Amino acid sequence: VQLQASGGGLVQPGGSLRLSCAASGGALGFNVMGWHRQAPGKQRELVASITSISRANYAESAKGRFTISRDNDKNTVYLQMNSLKPEDTAIYYCNLLYSGYNVWGQGTQVTVSS
Repeated sequence: VQLQASGGGLVQPGGSLRLSCAASGGALGFNVMGWHRQAPGKQRELVASITSISRANYAESAKGRFTISRDNDKNTVYLQMNSLKPEDTAIYYCNLLYSGYNVWGQGTQVTVSS
């Protein structure tokens, strides 16, 4: 299984971005898809995750601003990010947990700056 992420970019503070990540190459069964991020000089951290039965989990920093969702028919997970702040600047990585496998997608850069 491979993950393909898209949707990063440059946005002004207060703006919005939507990240997408599509899984391809295999049957997944029960799984968890999520987004992590890593800012320069910091450890990678979980932003949000969602199970294949749409149970979502958010980091405190994401609650109220970010929404994770998924389309199981397309094996795709989305992260809608609103009210972005400069401290949200990071490389965002898509992640998939299934059948004992832990798969990472390539990162997508999100930069929040005026």
